[in-house]
Amino acid sequence: MNVDAYDFHLPEELIAQTPLADRSASRLLLVNKEDGELAHRHFTNIIDYFNPGDTLVLNDTRVIPARLFGVKEDTGAKAEVLLLKNLGDDRWEALVKPGKKLKTGAVIIFSDELRAVIEDEADMGGRTLRFIYQGIFQEILDRLGTMPLPPYIKETLDNRERYQTVYARHEGSAAAPTAGLHFTQELLKQIEAKGVNIAYITLHVGLGTFRPMSVEKVEEHVMHSEYFVLSQETADTINATKARGGRIIAVGTTSCRTLETVGRQCEGGPLVECSGWTDIFIYPGYKFSVVNALITNFHLPKSTLVMLVSALAGREHILAAYEEAIEQKYRFFSFGDAMFIY
Repeated sequence: MNVDAYDFHLPEELIAQTPLADRSASRLLLVNKEDGELAHRHFTNIIDYFNPGDTLVLNDTRVIPARLFGVKEDTGAKAEVLLLKNLGDDRWEALVKPGKKLKTGAVIIFSDELRAVIEDEADMGGRTLRFIYQGIFQEILDRLGTMPLPPYIKETLDNRERYQTVYARHEGSAAAPTAGLHFTQELLKQIEAKGVNIAYITLHVGLGTFRPMSVEKVEEHVMHSEYFVLSQETADTINATKARGGRIIAVGTTSCRTLETVGRQCEGGPLVECSGWTDIFIYPGYKFSVVNALITNFHLPKSTLVMLVSALAGREHILAAYEEAIEQKYRFFSFGDAMFIY
């Protein structure tokens, strides 16, 4: 299967640069995964498409201010670091700029209280950094770090919390699970009042999910691993929902990948409490064992995320939906509009 089969032209002006003032005011494209039928709604209408007894699964990860700016100790040249994964013992997997000048042994100074030593090098600007600091690392990061907005967003974000979901709890992500940005506390209360269960998983989003694919064949792509947690409480809620014939509705590709990872580990049986690393790659031909429906944003051409939604709804249905969204001038990517595949 060629990666080019998931390409499409997206006019640059459709890339949303700023979040809407009202989270739930975004537009919603409904996609019937069986026949590809489309309908246009607003996000607040999504409650009409939930049934009592369904379970909505949200990713409660919280984005850390993972972008740091400093200087190279020996030359004073500017350096930029994007934290990706906490390896423990003050060591982080990170991306650095400029990669050609930041080699093993280089020291980056961010402030009088924070510096980092590059301990190892990997592909595409990847590095292992060890931080040296005085005080509490998280507090220093909160002061010095900035939100790691994707490179296609050129505008400055005035309010950090607009790149967090309203239910974000567990810090660790380098990017937001953006499908969840549309929910307000009021909308979640209305959903619960309808008899829909709300359950949570945690998956700390890395940048591997969003990196462009560098292979020609889909099957040759290797996903980066991300850390997830699924509690026994969530497992019990999902098992009970499935037992009575309710649907499991994943909010975002991160929730979907977590649920399918655990479903695969449980070999199709009841889900159990589980945590660990997942590098699951879902593309057409994949058989879903847990997820019945998906709320998602619009994704980059030729991305693993377009392939995931195509696995659920079919490539032709998804590309037709994207064509319609472009024609109707939906807003794309992180701060953009939403799609409900049901």
